[in-house]
Amino acid sequence: MALTEAQTAHVAKLAMLALSDDEIHTYAQQLDEILTYAQTIAQAPGVDDVEPTANPFRQVNVWREDTEIGEPLSRDDVLLNAPAVEAEQFRVPRIIGEE
Repeated sequence: MALTEAQTAHVAKLAMLALSDDEIHTYAQQLDEILTYAQTIAQAPGVDDVEPTANPFRQVNVWREDTEIGEPLSRDDVLLNAPAVEAEQFRVPRIIGEE
C-alpha cells in the first residue's frame, strides 16, 4: 500500500495538525509502513475467527451477594465515628442562613 504525501497532508488537515513538508514526508513513510504491517496481519491465517478485544486478559467482575443480610450497626456504634453528637444525632455546622 503506497500512502502518498498528499493523502498524509489531507489526514493532517482533517486532524487540524500543522505539519511541515519534512514532517509530512516522514509521517507518510511511517504511516505507509504501519498500514502495510496491518494488512499483513489481516491476511494471516486463522485471524478471521478472533474477536476484537481491547484487553488480552479475560476480565470478570466480582460481585458480592446483595441478598446476604447482616446485622445492622447500633446507633451508639455509628455515632462513635461522628465528630460531634447532639440528641443522639450527628451534629454538623450550620451552613444555611449564616451571615
